[in-house]
Amino acid sequence: MRFARFGAPGAERPALVHEGTTYDLSPITWEIDGAFLAGDGPARAAAALAAGELPELDTAGLRVGAPIARPGAVICIGQNYAAHAAESGATPPEAPIIFLKTPNTVVGPQEDVTIPRGSVKTDWEVELGVVIGKRAGYLDSPADSLGHVAGFLLANDVSERTFQLEESGGQWSKGKCAPGFNPTGPWLVTPDEVDHRALRLRSWVNGEPRQDSSTADMIFSVEHLVHHLSQYLTLEPGDLILTGTPEGVALSGRFPYLSPGDVVEVEIDGLGRQRQQFVAWKATR
Repeated sequence: MRFARFGAPGAERPALVHEGTTYDLSPITWEIDGAFLAGDGPARAAAALAAGELPELDTAGLRVGAPIARPGAVICIGQNYAAHAAESGATPPEAPIIFLKTPNTVVGPQEDVTIPRGSVKTDWEVELGVVIGKRAGYLDSPADSLGHVAGFLLANDVSERTFQLEESGGQWSKGKCAPGFNPTGPWLVTPDEVDHRALRLRSWVNGEPRQDSSTADMIFSVEHLVHHLSQYLTLEPGDLILTGTPEGVALSGRFPYLSPGDVVEVEIDGLGRQRQQFVAWKATR
């Protein structure tokens, strides 16, 4: 199944996309969030669809929101592709590197993204996102991990490299947390619909190819990451894990950083495509 949210920010309507038709999930839930996922929401949605209890939703002209409402935590994995570690000037990590993004970074897949005030090194990163559906703490083995995963989504882990690396104080989150720095969606796709182990990831800037890789190239698999994280923190339903980006970003030195007017597109097979225009920061009252 594919879950989505449509409408103005803060007033999105939950939806189920099935065989090209979009259905209104309002009869069974007002939101696609941790409570919906923990409450066996996907199974209830499937049953309601089969019973003909979900009306069709006309999405013409509606904004596409992030497919999961504001998560409690956004946990990110750094340098999880060997070639990206190399272009960053690092050796592949022996254990997962983690950093955090704030929940207000999560926005819809077509939103404009504001380049932060003073930024000269704003960068793109196409990533596979994992949404937790069941609380995970101290899992016994990686084999237990997928039982705690609600689904997968496409994300752009937008980064500001000066803040991340030169002004970081040793941690990366300063360069990761500007509002809107985590476009997600368009869908949350349940695990039965995609093979997360072999998904093609791509990105473009102004129509020119940048990244082109596969999740098969990840150093640490989804199963390993969920198990590993559960040894250090408790993952809650609705939490979002970003699993790292492949090579082909501006940090490599092969491409310029983003400027106002640039358009970034990212795509993962089976999870959809995004488009963001990057805009200059303006002071607001």
